[in-house]
Amino acid sequence: MSPLLSNVYLDPLDHLMAERGFQMVRYADDFVVLCRTQAEAEAALAAVQAWVASAGLTLHPEKTRMVDVAIDGVDFLGYHFHGKTCWPRKRSIAKLKDAIRTKTRRANGHSLSRVVMEVNRTLRGWFGYFQHSHWTAFRPLDSWVRMRLRSVLRRRAGRQGRGHGRDHNRWPNTFFAEQGLFSLVTAHRFACQPALR
Repeated sequence: MSPLLSNVYLDPLDHLMAERGFQMVRYADDFVVLCRTQAEAEAALAAVQAWVASAGLTLHPEKTRMVDVAIDGVDFLGYHFHGKTCWPRKRSIAKLKDAIRTKTRRANGHSLSRVVMEVNRTLRGWFGYFQHSHWTAFRPLDSWVRMRLRSVLRRRAGRQGRGHGRDHNRWPNTFFAEQGLFSLVTAHRFACQPALR
């Protein structure tokens, strides 16, 4: 179901849940209902099930469940929420890495500056959405991106395999910063600074 069609079909559900005092967060046909107690969660689920049945719709059998976000966590809109903290979910990280892999093939014929420019485009877009993640999500990804770029440089230097070991001395982190590589860690640090008034 398209987002526009979902909004048309599910707008009455939004109003119903609000009228009954439930806090629902929805994007297109993906939604969560935030509850304080199990009894409240059970009442919310019953209300959703009754409305969906009356509207001739069906709930996704695997996605429809009650969870304690403090214990099990929940995936929603690309994030994994656990307690009061969130990270990009595993699938979101995998999709980012797949996109970066296509731009950092060792045998690509582009200049390093061109590769960095293309990688930056992907990283900036991804960070724009996932910047609210816990800070620990970003450092491993920065390291992984630099490893991919070291592998490209290693290949061009006539060596085989992934960038590792002495490659960190040949092409240190500062080298990639000088090439203008977008850093998720640095971007997150700036995003967390209070705005100047």
